[in-house]
Amino acid sequence: MPEPDSGVRDFGPLDDALSAVDLLEGVRVDHPIGALTTYRVGGVAARFVRPADAGELEQVAAAVASTGSDGSGGVMPVLVLGRGSNLLVADGGFRGLAVQLGPGFDDVVVDGGETGGTVRAGGAASLPVVARRTVAEGLAGMEWAVGVPGSIGGAVRMNAGGHGSDMSTVLVSASTTDLATGATGIRTIDDLDLGYRRSSVAVSEVVVSVEIELSVGDRAEGEARLAEVVRWRRANQPGGQNAGSVFTNPSGDSSGRLIDTAGGRGLRVGTAEVSTRHANFIQVDEGGSADDVARLMAEVVRLVGEVHGVGLESETVLVGF
Repeated sequence: MPEPDSGVRDFGPLDDALSAVDLLEGVRVDHPIGALTTYRVGGVAARFVRPADAGELEQVAAAVASTGSDGSGGVMPVLVLGRGSNLLVADGGFRGLAVQLGPGFDDVVVDGGETGGTVRAGGAASLPVVARRTVAEGLAGMEWAVGVPGSIGGAVRMNAGGHGSDMSTVLVSASTTDLATGATGIRTIDDLDLGYRRSSVAVSEVVVSVEIELSVGDRAEGEARLAEVVRWRRANQPGGQNAGSVFTNPSGDSSGRLIDTAGGRGLRVGTAEVSTRHANFIQVDEGGSADDVARLMAEVVRLVGEVHGVGLESETVLVGF
């Protein structure tokens, strides 16, 4: 398991810079961000802000950039937090600034036509909401997202996908703000370099909004597809406290199969257990430990490497380890 962040940092310059920003929700100290993830375990962020709108975000970015903070552990690490559906926050927390977009960034605007439609969605918009809204408008292409409990911004960062599709098939561009530099801009699909569960979005970069192009669809067929995706996920994936797929799939294979055939299904470390329903999911007990999840991940990597000679790579983003 990675060594925890010792976290001895001078927050004075950052606090001074943020004190000049007029934030509706203010700046929170030692704010519990583990509870904001779908694992619902883990520690606090030393500083936490939730900009309510674009104006507040621009002010936060300028303040953070003025201190030389970044996302790589430099002067002050920065974490961009979406809906927490692929994050594991260490029990010891994150000794930096966490930024999460507020409700002013969850709008979804659909402009349909005879040949298709354009969707403009804020970075905090829920993927299931976008999926259902676009189907209701008679558009096709986002049905897969109904079962992904993430945000549009996070989906761009990780090129989220499922059921044979992903963001790269529909995304046109993304508007971003870089907290490390204060720079804003529009990044095209080519510039974003989307690949399997990755993009070129920087750690310090906030996806503020996106533009998506969808094709014309039949509403009844779309509703049936949504229902099928939800049914499949309920039948094949566990509920409870988890963050979806823990490891990316190696080329030509499935991490779930590798873990299962290596004897990892049901493996437990403390309060964390490899799901008995799907071996590429890890569930954690209520009131459990994020560090137990990280230890179990390490044990699964060791086991699969020993049995199959394959090195699994984490899809879950580890924060504070």
